[in-house]
Amino acid sequence: MMKKPAKKEIGEQLEQLQALVTALSQRLELLEAGAKAPVAPAAAPAVAPVQAQSPAPAAPPPQPAPTEEEFLAISAALAAYLGVRLRIKQIRLVSSAAWAQQGRVSIQASHRLHN
Repeated sequence: MMKKPAKKEIGEQLEQLQALVTALSQRLELLEAGAKAPVAPAAAPAVAPVQAQSPAPAAPPPQPAPTEEEFLAISAALAAYLGVRLRIKQIRLVSSAAWAQQGRVSIQASHRLHN
């Protein structure tokens, strides 16, 4: 059987873990701030409360412009669906949770309810 670690060993391990968490938190803050210089880990206090900070919401990356092949594929799909050849003047990406919600609604509606 394995023997239990002494309280002293647990305390030392806890201090080491807290020092590592502090060092990693500092590195993360620097990375989020865009700093490129590495930082030496600082000495951590014996009992340091860990505070979770929520990062600021990042702006979505710009979407690349549709390629000519994508325009042709969309045009062909619309022509096949409508039966008429269309001229596409503008395409823009619209992100909305409504499409996902509607998909979930249709899936839930397709399930048979038990009485």
